[in-house]
Amino acid sequence: MERIRIGMKLIPVKSLLLIVSLALFCQSFAQSPQMLTLDNVLEIVRRYHPVARQANLIVDSAEANRLAVRGAFDPSFYVQNEQKTFDGKSYYFYTNPEIKIPTWYGLEIKAGLENNGGENLSSEVTVGRSNYTGVSMPLLKNLLIDRRRASLSQAKLLVKQSEADRLNAYNNLLFDAAVAYWDWVREYQLIKLFEVTIVNNRQRLNLVKQSFFGGERAAIDTLEALAQLQNFLYLQSDATMRWQNARFELSNYLWRENDQSYELPTFVLPDTSIISVRIDVFPLPVLDQALTDASTNHPKLRSLAFKADGLDVERRVKFQNLLPTLDVQYNFLSRGYNPAKGIGQNMFENNYKYGFVFGLPLLQRQARGEYKIAQIKIKQTDLDIAQTRLEIENKVKSYYNEIVQLRQQVKIFEESYDLFLRLLRAEEVKFSIGESSLFLINARENKVLETQQKLQDLKTKFYKSLIAVQWAAGRLL
Repeated sequence: MERIRIGMKLIPVKSLLLIVSLALFCQSFAQSPQMLTLDNVLEIVRRYHPVARQANLIVDSAEANRLAVRGAFDPSFYVQNEQKTFDGKSYYFYTNPEIKIPTWYGLEIKAGLENNGGENLSSEVTVGRSNYTGVSMPLLKNLLIDRRRASLSQAKLLVKQSEADRLNAYNNLLFDAAVAYWDWVREYQLIKLFEVTIVNNRQRLNLVKQSFFGGERAAIDTLEALAQLQNFLYLQSDATMRWQNARFELSNYLWRENDQSYELPTFVLPDTSIISVRIDVFPLPVLDQALTDASTNHPKLRSLAFKADGLDVERRVKFQNLLPTLDVQYNFLSRGYNPAKGIGQNMFENNYKYGFVFGLPLLQRQARGEYKIAQIKIKQTDLDIAQTRLEIENKVKSYYNEIVQLRQQVKIFEESYDLFLRLLRAEEVKFSIGESSLFLINARENKVLETQQKLQDLKTKFYKSLIAVQWAAGRLL
């Protein structure tokens, strides 16, 4: 099964049960920062999330249904016993143990023993002990397929369809978890950004205060520096709130092995190393390969294909109802309880029972109507498959286009950030020699911070789009 590898794996997935099984996280003494990677999150979701486990149960249910349907082909044993005695007179007694063995091709084999007697025994019943071995088989209607065989075929297809549905549920669930993870990473990055900015502004405020007390700066400069610091403190508080909310959102996808929900603690931090990777050299997925995978292996399309196969089985059954009924049966009879006594006899000369049933509805309106309905359902499913395939291919193309455009936008904003940072540094030099004002420095700094925030947003969107391409292609499994 293909897994998503975006970023360096700081914690091996095989060690997941030791680190991210959430036992280590729950220990009160382990308050040192722990790092949670995207691979860790996706593995937890696969193993423990209720939606993933429910999807597994759907497959188990389909397997159980197939087992139940196979019961229609189980051999069966019956014993029929009936007797009548009245006023001391034995009217009759019948004893008939019988075993029936249905087969896949519509042929039913049966064998039995009879022990019949009494003063008023029915004339067509053989007196005394006898045995028979026989077969019954349809020759027209239900020859190629019948309801029993169709049900088993549909049950097998349902297992495959439920497996595809399970993979589709995994695909959607892992995508939602990955999006929540990248939102969590982005908010954490913004917090770290504001922390550095606030440290710089505190230092600047202290320097301005010293300059004011030394008579080098006006009092308004201290107010300007303090106002800038207060604004960043507010932005940090807002970013902290959003990071906490993103943590709660990510916690929706983290569950323990014992079906207990889990809240991600604050000392667990995201893997931010991937953010520092240069986007302009980051390997992109191959569009043609993604489109091929989406068209041939997407679990939603596979589910619809199995559904169409099941409807085709139903159509074949409905077609059988258009055919006349012609069922034949033959029993080879023998005296006593030893069937081998009659071996070698002509099967149609003596000691046999033969019969057939023929039937044909004259108008066939019900059969024709049901067959037409089955054909319509297949056509509807074919149209659904075509529409779904088109939507999936367009989603892949759309997200791939986002990747290409975001890659360019990140490069533009990285260059803009370098320019704005150089302007800020130049303004700080001018300010230090008295040729600029704190207002201009704050303006330059705000632009740098704004560009940094936008850059973080673009990088997060880029990695989300990478995940989205794989999700649209049905490869997050």
